[in-house]
Amino acid sequence: MDAPKYQKIDINLIKLDSQNPRIKQFLENYAGEPTSEQIALALSDSGTGDATTSYRTLRESIRVSKGIIHPIVVNHTASGDMIVIEGNTRLQIYKEFNETNPDGTWAEIPALLYEQMSEYDIHSIRLQSHLVGPRDWDPYSKAKYLFQLSEVEYLPMSQIISLCGGNTNEINKSIDAYKCMQGAYKSYIEDNNLDFDTREFSKFMEYQNPRIKNAVANAGYTIENYAEWVAEGNVDKALSVRKLPEVLKSDNAKAAFLKKNLTEAEKVLAQESAPSPVKDLDKVPYEMLCNELVTRFDGMPFREIKSLATEPSCEKKRDAIWALSDMLQEIIDNIRRYEQ
Repeated sequence: MDAPKYQKIDINLIKLDSQNPRIKQFLENYAGEPTSEQIALALSDSGTGDATTSYRTLRESIRVSKGIIHPIVVNHTASGDMIVIEGNTRLQIYKEFNETNPDGTWAEIPALLYEQMSEYDIHSIRLQSHLVGPRDWDPYSKAKYLFQLSEVEYLPMSQIISLCGGNTNEINKSIDAYKCMQGAYKSYIEDNNLDFDTREFSKFMEYQNPRIKNAVANAGYTIENYAEWVAEGNVDKALSVRKLPEVLKSDNAKAAFLKKNLTEAEKVLAQESAPSPVKDLDKVPYEMLCNELVTRFDGMPFREIKSLATEPSCEKKRDAIWALSDMLQEIIDNIRRYEQ
């Protein structure tokens, strides 16, 4: 790939990239070739609140600074088109400002212009900018792009790893999670007139753990069932998916999960695993009770001590410790008096 030329380019000569993976999911809702207006809408709202906030923050920063610090990357194709490879959002903001004409010069944008880039070079810049660079795509968009490279364009895994880092296992997990969302999840969403939510991607990443998959299968369920659980809110937190094998083994926890969600099922598991109350404590020799308390208090982590001192929820525990301290001090004083 030849070195690019730095120059300011007329914004009307540059086309936004409809293949940008971050917005491709949004654009697939449109039939035919998307317009610049549709791409702009996708850039300003790619499906998450965070994306919208980031767009508005960047827009305001560019307005205040009266320009961009980092030039966009543009490919001058063999057909004569100039297409953004990296910097769609910044270009669109320039286009908006040029129309509304706030204080500043927006008709031209700083750019690194490459001549007739190869597909490999284009992928390289995208991956460096958004999979390992400072301007990350969301996890779903990353997985979508990895799927495109691996199973549509058939790039060898070695090339994908050399471009974006990571390892074969993590990349395959990401691709498989994407396929689950595009298959079972999307099917259920469409059949039940629900919204496709790319933020659920992390739950499908957790599902790729063989322990989770086997637990679901051994309990008589399928990926279709799992997709339904995600869509209907039974799987309410991604990290809680790791508790699914235990939940599915417990009749009570499983019932709570299917009726409500994993959070409620975890509460049931906690109750089931809690130690039984010790009966007849009055028959336990007090030296054994003392030894047990010494062991437990000696190993108490600092964060628990801090909680005892500051958390209102620890008031009963704190009062019990004070009462024990007062009683022990009285006994110690009496022992010492008699020793004298």
